[in-house]
Parts: sequence; structure tokens; C-alpha cells
Amino acid sequence: MAPEAVLDGYLLHGRATPTARQLAEVGVTADAMREVTAVEFLAAAGPDRYDVVLLSCVGGTVQAMLHGLARAWQGAARRPAVVTGYVGVVYEKLSDGLLLRNGADVVLANSRQDAERFRAVYEGVGAPPDSVVECALPFLDGAAYDPAAAGGDRPYTVVFAVQPSVPDNREDRLYLLRRAARHAERHPEREVLVKLRSRPGEHTTHIEEAPYQKLAQKLPGGLPANCRLVYGNMGEVLDRTDLLVTVSSTAALESLHRGIPTAVLTDLGVREPLGNHHFLGSGCLASWDELDAGHLPKPDPVWLSRQGVPGAASAEPYDAAFDRARARLATLVADPQLPPLAPYYTPETAGGYLPRILGRHGLAPTGEPLPQAASAAEPGPLRRWARTLLRKAARAAYRGGVQRIAPLIRRMGAL
Repeated sequence: MAPEAVLDGYLLHGRATPTARQLAEVGVTADAMREVTAVEFLAAAGPDRYDVVLLSCVGGTVQAMLHGLARAWQGAARRPAVVTGYVGVVYEKLSDGLLLRNGADVVLANSRQDAERFRAVYEGVGAPPDSVVECALPFLDGAAYDPAAAGGDRPYTVVFAVQPSVPDNREDRLYLLRRAARHAERHPEREVLVKLRSRPGEHTTHIEEAPYQKLAQKLPGGLPANCRLVYGNMGEVLDRTDLLVTVSSTAALESLHRGIPTAVLTDLGVREPLGNHHFLGSGCLASWDELDAGHLPKPDPVWLSRQGVPGAASAEPYDAAFDRARARLATLVADPQLPPLAPYYTPETAGGYLPRILGRHGLAPTGEPLPQAASAAEPGPLRRWARTLLRKAARAAYRGGVQRIAPLIRRMGAL
């Protein structure tokens, strides 16, 4: 939206704080970057310091920051424009996630279909829908698929794009990994890549309790020679992909944008918890058995158009996808006195819900920092150093508990 802007990055401390490797992998660069608590961020984001504040967080955190910023900017002559969005394949928590984002000046939608759904939710509760701005997924780029590339400098390549929480149990995840390995065995002339989201010890927004790295170690005989685990930027992996396979990952939309044959798996059913119901009507639903037999799904152009996939019927060019957002942002930044932030959720409309959301980030229901959170946000140099060490230790302990202890307890409970 603003490629020439100076960017200050604030990484919110928590279980999903990205590592330096993760940031570098997706090309996130900033003129300045540091890790902060919510209260520290609110103190840093003064009303006169920035033109735009982009909240790239989960819904509950966005809502807490909206209330915190509204309180911090109260009475200011001028305030920044606030932008957020609901990025990716939005297949669950539609109303919950959107209402937690309500109050921002701009709520970015990924496609025409999402923009219509988002506005309907806001209209349904009597909230203004004007904040919803249609754009596109921010990572739909890369070269168009060339079917002739396979068999030349590289073998025909099948990529299984995994997800950290779909499916959410060890048995189903092991099944999918076995099927990927079996596909490699049945097609020794192909290369099968299992594209992982994060390395051991790292987390994304969703918690991964049964990492595929560990499941691969449990396979008798290990993975076939032509099947391996890979990391890296999804766009770079797609550069060598001839068939993308997933349950419901946003990688499917990246792949379809490039014209790569894309399969959304039905092996575990077409169910809301899996998110693959989002692809009903896409023409991409298929099973591993069908893929083993050589089937290549053909996407429906009308469905692609509603998803904002460039090149599909009546879809606009990708370069123009963010024009509306740029125009809205220019208008907001030029406004000398934007109205105060006004989220739909308030102590009056959600008195049993909002205090818990704000309390997780050290904020009172008014958006004001709680006394203990405010004092912790102003430590001396020694305390800051000690707190950094404790944060790293706590994060490591949390991730170890999620990936090792919790699954063990569940298995013991099943005996």
C-alpha cells in the first residue's frame, strides 16, 4: 500500500513471536524493529509519531490494541490511520474474527467474495461496513507455471503444503505424510516435497502439536529417496512445483494464481474444521488415490474470479488489486482530524467478553494499562536484559510443553 514509507516494526512478545529466520524467509525488512509488550507498543505509537499504524495480529490482539490506541490518543488533535485485515483462507471464526477487527479505519479483504462476506457481518450487527476494502492476498506473485520445465533441468515435482493445525491430530497428520511417501514410491520418477511452515521450536499463528519433522522420524524405513522435507519461502518452492497438494492452505491460492495444477485433499472428508469446504465449487477437490492414478484437477474460472485470482474470468490485474486500499489510505492520511477509534465491542455491548480480551494484554476495560503492566513497561537496563532472557526461556518452555508434554499427556489419558 505504501512501498516508499519508512517502516518501524514492533514484534509483539508472545508464543508466536516470529524469529529472525522467519522474518528473513518471507522478506520482512524494517528501518527499525524491536520486540515489545502490548503496553510498550501503545506507549511508542504516539498520535504524532506515525501516519499509519498497521495491526498485523490475531483478532483478539487487534481488538485490544484498538481500545488501547483509542485511550492513548484521546484528546489528540491528530491521529494515525489504523489498518488491519483478515489474511488468508477465512474458513472459520468469520463473525468473531471480523468483529474483533472492527474499529480500524481499514479492514483489508482478500477478494471480492471476502469483501462481500465481511461487509455482511458488519451490517448484520449495525456496524458501518465502509472500513472493508477489497484488495488481494499480499503474496500472489512469481512466474507463471511452465509445464515444459519438468523433465528438463528438474524432475516433475509434487509439493505437499502442510499446515500447523490442520488436521489437528497426530493420527491424521501421520496418514497424510504416509500418503505423500506412498505417492513418491509409486512415482519414482517424481520428486515429492513436504513443505513445512516452521522449524522445530518455532511457531506460526497456529500451534503445531505434532510437527511433520517428528512424524517423519517415526515412519518405518524413513521417507523414500525421492521424498523430502523442505523449508523456505513458499514462492520459491512454487517456482519448481508441477502439482500442489494441500488440505486447505492459502498456498493453494498462490499456486492457482500461477496456473499450477492444485489439489485440495478430500481424504479426511470435506469438513469445516479442515477448511477444505472453502474450496467447494473450485474444481480442485481430489484424493491421494486420484492423484496416485494421475488425475490433475482443473479449477473453475468463475470460482477463481470470486477469489480474486488474476487471469481468471473478470478478475482484475494483480498490480491494480491494491489501488482501492492506496486510495483509501491517501484520503485518511490527508484528513487533519480523523474521528476517534470506535470499535463495535465496548464494555456496554460485550461486557462479558471484552474485559478478558483486554486483560490478556495488560489493559483495563477502558483501554488503559493496568497498574502492574504499566510499571513493567518501564524497566531499567538490567531489568530489560533479565526480562529478555526470561522471555526466551519462557517461550522455549511453552513450545516444549506444546510439542512434547501435552501430546504425551493425551496419549497417556487414552490408555
